[in-house]
Amino acid sequence: MTAKMKRRDFITLLGGATAAWPLAARAQQPAMPVVGFLSTSPGPVAPIVVGFRGGLNATGFAEGQNVAIEFRWADQYDQLPALAADLVHRQVSVIAASGLPAAMAAKAATGTIPIVFQLASDPVALGLVASLNRPGANLTGLTSLNEEIGPKRLELLHEVVPTATIIALLMNPTSPNLETLSKDMQAVARTLRLELPVLQASNERDLDTVFATLPRVQAGGLVAGAHAFFNSRSERIAALALRHSVPMITPYREFAAAGGLMSYGHSIIEQHRQAGIYVGRILKGEKPSDLPVQQATKVELIINLKTATALGVTFPLSLLGRADEVIE
Repeated sequence: MTAKMKRRDFITLLGGATAAWPLAARAQQPAMPVVGFLSTSPGPVAPIVVGFRGGLNATGFAEGQNVAIEFRWADQYDQLPALAADLVHRQVSVIAASGLPAAMAAKAATGTIPIVFQLASDPVALGLVASLNRPGANLTGLTSLNEEIGPKRLELLHEVVPTATIIALLMNPTSPNLETLSKDMQAVARTLRLELPVLQASNERDLDTVFATLPRVQAGGLVAGAHAFFNSRSERIAALALRHSVPMITPYREFAAAGGLMSYGHSIIEQHRQAGIYVGRILKGEKPSDLPVQQATKVELIINLKTATALGVTFPLSLLGRADEVIE
């Protein structure tokens, strides 16, 4: 009897230990890393989120499986500091900051959590990084030439509406390079013998005012500068341009896809995919200070022929031949 009891006790003890082993193993597994994604609310968020998740996937991270993403969208720029602080409080592993305002808010919120930015400005001139090759500190990311190629957009629109003597320039007054870009655009306008009145918009009401002002300034076209706000309102701006019968060009493919006449700039989706790759590399142990800031080089020209027909605009064959995509 005693021998049986001992054997039973041993089996019970062994069974209890076996059941406890998975719990102990789970307790020792590292917690799933959390990535914070900070941006202004960009209307149709799907494209940039798809691009970002694609970049993470390319480095072996899948949301919900081995990484979590905390999205923080701001309706107004002044909400970004609080949202960035919330991600820091959440102790995320990396912050992906989409757009200059988000990057500045993230930088102000933490000097230790790695930050991967995606923007259209010079991060060195803005003080975000020490240099492109050696960013230093906790920031790195991607930058495009969307601001630098602004004059080219004016030239392209002039090809489409060659009889126009006035083309307006749409700028966001919060842009850090407002004065420089405006000066560069004015220089190109003079060579094309164009007048270039500058109109500004930073909110929905401003957009209505801009398009209502175009007839008064007798603008035969409108070219938009690079700014996250304009991309976030691509559908609305495309609708306003069509309603007011204004040939318009912006840096963003989303504008042409939403019914805008044409776009010339870098792929926002590809930029966010590259940002996702950088985030994945950091999650694997690389330091942001060792990852050089990447500069986008490919520029896409997108033309919407359906909108051209609605506006009574004819594209030169030479321009159609240079287009990367023609929407019919």
